[in-house]
Amino acid sequence: MLPVASVQALTDGGLAGDRYAEAKNCRAPDCQVTLIELENIEAFVAETGLALTPEQPRRNIVTSGVNLNLLCGKRFKIASAVFDGLELCEPCSLFAKRTHRAILKFFVGKGGLRARIIAGGDIHVGDQVITDA
Repeated sequence: MLPVASVQALTDGGLAGDRYAEAKNCRAPDCQVTLIELENIEAFVAETGLALTPEQPRRNIVTSGVNLNLLCGKRFKIASAVFDGLELCEPCSLFAKRTHRAILKFFVGKGGLRARIIAGGDIHVGDQVITDA
């Protein structure tokens, strides 16, 4: 994944330009968008001494200052886009294969959130996650 300054969230369809925005690649709402906390990425680096950049976990949106686990089962906004937090995004073997085996243990309960896009909109770096949507 390549970092971008802005992206368009497509209603019930993923993020523009992402492979999961194509219906043939996304057969369920839980693959529309994934989010991860920058704080957990930084904690992994601090604890293990291993390198991990924000794009390496291959989550669509990297957040800061919000506990994503608390958004599971809740509706939230980023800019004008509205999301439903569907389930936690636990670390998988592909994530570990592309980075470090230590990922599998460290990111349990910290791997991010899978969400469905209820209403689309443009999202920019720096937009806040609003939890009372």
